[in-house]
Amino acid sequence: MLSVAPAPEAPPGSSRRLSIFMSVFNCHVNRAPVSGDIADYEYKKGRLSAAFREKASTENEQNRITLASERGPVTFKQIAGALARRIVFYPRVGERLWRGQRIGMIRLGSRVDLFLPDDAEVLVSRGDKVKAGRTGVARWKA
Repeated sequence: MLSVAPAPEAPPGSSRRLSIFMSVFNCHVNRAPVSGDIADYEYKKGRLSAAFREKASTENEQNRITLASERGPVTFKQIAGALARRIVFYPRVGERLWRGQRIGMIRLGSRVDLFLPDDAEVLVSRGDKVKAGRTGVARWKA
């Protein structure tokens, strides 16, 4: 399930949050949304409530990662859900990531939030099913 909404917790210049919910039946491998260097990484301990809930973005256990890309910073979160017991994130601050590169996974019923730069064009709609590394979800306008 996919949704796009205004996000009060978004970093400056990225006011929209694109949320991708992964049910227990989905593959939970996560991939880098853009190429760039990992500028910031923060782990936040939190609740393990249902990942599809609006409050999961701020209350649930999560990793928040910011990539310094050629077009500017891009921030995303790996968010644990009610059944998830572990978030895995392989890279470290300073490492270079390539768009579509495997970066980790979340075990069972989880969510990824991608904070879209204000000048990004959304390529998907609410309720669309997306595939990691295959479906483009947004792009910078030329």
